[in-house]
Amino acid sequence: MMVIAIEKRSWSDTRRFLDQMYGLRAKVFDERLGWQVAARDGRERDTFDDLDPVYILAVTAKNEVVGCARLLPAMGQTMLLSVFPQLVSEQAFHPHARMIESSRFCVDTTTQRKGRGGLHHVTRLMFAGILEWCLSRGYTEVVTVTDIAVERILGLAGWSLHRLGPPQMVGQTTALAGVLSVDAGIFQQVRPVGYVSTFDRPAAPTSSVLS
Repeated sequence: MMVIAIEKRSWSDTRRFLDQMYGLRAKVFDERLGWQVAARDGRERDTFDDLDPVYILAVTAKNEVVGCARLLPAMGQTMLLSVFPQLVSEQAFHPHARMIESSRFCVDTTTQRKGRGGLHHVTRLMFAGILEWCLSRGYTEVVTVTDIAVERILGLAGWSLHRLGPPQMVGQTTALAGVLSVDAGIFQQVRPVGYVSTFDRPAAPTSSVLS
């Protein structure tokens, strides 16, 4: 199993992975969690997928997508401010060029095995993938909207979330917004044994990512 990053320039070559990703999102957010998402024909997609995001995917040896996250620059349009502004206390959120938003994070729990700290392997794999990609592009913080269960899992993995406001009910979920620090030490703490990715490592943030 490995982690891959899909950017706009490679979408045409990775369409099968994107289709599986949309299917996994529908399975998790629509079918399992019952969120009010735009699921159609077993696929979940929204307007933020039109903003040229980067997708981080966990892929098995059989080319099956079992984990995903969507990354967009925090200085642009984000789910936090566009959809969930009520989760941010006044003056608590300070986006900058080296901050990125992670959204639509999910894993296929039916394929997972538990590893170090009682965390499922794919969950830890995805955390490490997000961290490594951010490090390779010069990002220093990740902002995200999640729930208290995932906040706890992040803490168990050694990646602490700094809340931007108190938790609130969003549908049937106790949601919250927070910021995660990105550094090499956290990556080493989070990465599971046997971690493999296909990321390249530019020396500095690319202009296309930070524009």
